[in-house]
Order: sequence, then structure tokens, then C-alpha cells
Amino acid sequence: MHGLSRRRWLLWLALIPLVATAANDSRTVALQLLDRLDRGEYAEAVADFTPDMLKAVPATQIQQIWASLPQQLGKPLRRGDATVTPANGMELVMVPLHYERGALTANIAVTPDGRIAGLRLLPLVPPPPAVPDEAGYTEQDLQVGGQPSPLPATLVLPGGEGEHPAVVLVHGSGPQNRDETIGPNHIFLELARGLGKRGIAVLRYDKRTHVYPEQFKSGGFTMEEETVADAVAAVDVLREQPRVDASRVFVLGHSQGGMLAPRIAGRVDDLAGVVLFAAPARSLLDLLPEQNRYLFGLDQRISEDERAFLNQLDEQIAALRGDGPVATADTPMQLPAVYWRDADAVDPVAEAAAIEVPMLLLQGGRDFQVTGTDWALWKDAFEGDPRATFRYYPALNHLGIAGQGASSLEEYQQPGHVEEQMITDIANWIDQVSGA
Repeated sequence: MHGLSRRRWLLWLALIPLVATAANDSRTVALQLLDRLDRGEYAEAVADFTPDMLKAVPATQIQQIWASLPQQLGKPLRRGDATVTPANGMELVMVPLHYERGALTANIAVTPDGRIAGLRLLPLVPPPPAVPDEAGYTEQDLQVGGQPSPLPATLVLPGGEGEHPAVVLVHGSGPQNRDETIGPNHIFLELARGLGKRGIAVLRYDKRTHVYPEQFKSGGFTMEEETVADAVAAVDVLREQPRVDASRVFVLGHSQGGMLAPRIAGRVDDLAGVVLFAAPARSLLDLLPEQNRYLFGLDQRISEDERAFLNQLDEQIAALRGDGPVATADTPMQLPAVYWRDADAVDPVAEAAAIEVPMLLLQGGRDFQVTGTDWALWKDAFEGDPRATFRYYPALNHLGIAGQGASSLEEYQQPGHVEEQMITDIANWIDQVSGA
């Protein structure tokens, strides 16, 4: 469900795809944009936008985004040195932005005539740690899918002789990398290495929206193109690897990936089982307003602007659930109507009931994105069913990280670690189901 709340979306979701060509003096152009935004000169800032960029992110929206950053991350402190990287015939300027409670990288694409063609705000995090000595596993680079748009991937392969059970990791929503990096935390990297230490091979890969955002620029895509097809391809890749037991391959989906795991299982022959980690049992369009109301209410008040946003969100959802056309500009997060209508048609519980494979369901008690309501629906449907195993962790948030008190987006910016007991429970269940 990553990216579904408005505040989080403003921070992590790409504003538009970066599809510019090379820029002249792109560093100066990018820093001028940031200077104008910092001074609140939003009309002047968007004056240098390309027509497509201005249509996607008008002055009112860029103002909303930029003004929200201190609310989330505290007072701005400093900028780091800008770097310029050629990519696909363009120059991408990357500028670190340091705040009291976190840091971002502003990725700015500039055209040859000095126009801003793309802006993405991404978390500035240290690179993930290297594989430790004597880890008990190795990592190797792979690809999911073929040309012309393969997805970079990493396989964790345990040491020792013989073939191993194996898992494909499927991301939550938003343009996630293979480590599912959220703030300073690398959720999938820790899951993969933790399972690797316990004798289970794990394949993780960069999500298509992360690697090829330009493929989604024109709209008209659904969760099939965003997630499902690549997850099915990843299972095929994993089964082909030496020392992987092709008969003992599992899918682990986190959040939206967990919601779609039963659908993925229905597309794969002889899958050994699925793990549903913080998986919604309801439509995303039901969860979206619930998440935002929770976040807006954390300070015990909802402002008039927030109330207006919630009312607009309710109206957008009602329109999507109607029969008429809905412009992308009038949908939540400006995702195409066909995407939301496809998502709204997913019935996770019914699709899970239709697959004849074992299921492990994991839920944190402090998860505000996928809540006790969803957990109760899963239990109502499958408690007592021999296919289903349930594990509940009262202290864990949506990321599988332990904490105290009410969970929030700010908590996601604090470093933590995926709960070891949960990783152990996953490994033990896989061993039990697969007869390892």
C-alpha cells in the first residue's frame, strides 16, 4: 500500500516520468528551480516547466508539495552538492536536500533549451550494507523479463549442497526498488538476507514503475502491467536457477503485493504457497480515505484544507465507482481511471479462496495502512482452513518494524529492522510446507 496516503505520496511517488533530453548548464537550471521553490516563488518556478510538466504539475500542486515537506521532515537545513548524470540522452541533476528529520534527493531533468521536464523527490538513504563475511549465502545479479525492458534483480542463494526452497518477493504500491527501500529502511533486502541465512533462496527485483516510468506516462495501465505479469515472470526465472528446487517456489507479497499474491498464484502452475504480509482484504479505494483520515487525525484536529481534501477524495472515489468517464486529473494521485477501476475489482479474499495452495498471513498490530479490519476479514474467511496459517505481531507497523504508540509516516523515516521473529516464522513455515 506504499504511496496510498496523500502525505506519503507527495514524498515518494514520481511526479511525472523523467523523459527529457540533455540539458545545457543543467546544474544552474536545477538550482534555480530549487531557489524559487524555497522562496515560495511557485509561479516563477513553473515558468520554466515544459508544457507536459506544467500540465502534470501546475503551480498549485507544486506549492502544495513543497510546502508540505517541512511539515513532514522539519526545518530545511542545507543542500548537498549537485551531481549531473547522463541518462538516455538527457542530463539528470541530483541535489541532496537535508531537513531536521530526514533527507531527500531532488532529481531534476532539464531539456537542451533549459526547461524543466521532470522532478522526482526520493529518499536520500545510505546504500544497503554489503553481504557480511561468513553470511552463509551469496548474492548474484539476474534479470526478470527479456529485452527490451528487463528488470534488474538480485538472487540470494544459501550455501551448502542440494536444492533449496525459494521465494519471489512482490512489492507494495509505488515505484519500489528491489530492496523495497522506505526511508532509511530496506524491507526486502532484510527479508531476503534473513531467509537466505535460514537456507531459503530469495529473488527480489526492481519494480517496473521504478525502472521504466516512461512506460506508464500515457496512462491506460492496470495492475497487470504494473505488478502481476512481472511477478509471474520472476517465478519462472527463479525456477530456472541452479540449486533452486523448482517444485518448492513460493511468492511473498507485501501490502499491495500481498493483495495480488493470490492472483499471481492463480497464474503459476504448481506454486508451493503464498505469504501475505500486511495484505489488504478490501479494495484500495476503501483503504485510501481511511488512511488519510487516520493521518489527518493524529494531531487531534482536521483542518479545513484537510477536510476539503477528504471530501474531494470521496467525490473522486464515487466517480470512479460510477459508469462515466473520469479524467486522470480528477482521480486520486492522478492515476488513470482504468487503473483504479481494475484495482477496485480485485477481491483478495475470494481470489485466495480460489487457489489450492498453503497460505501464511502476517499482520502487525500497529499497521495503520492495512488494519485490524482487514485482519478480521482474513480470519473470518480462513480461520480453521488447513491451508491457512496466521501470525500476528502486536508491536509491528506496516513495514514489519517494531515500535510503540500510534504509527505514522514519520515513523517510516526512523531506522529500524524487520522483526527477526517474523523472518523466522516465515522460514519455519516454508520448511514445514515444503518438507525441507
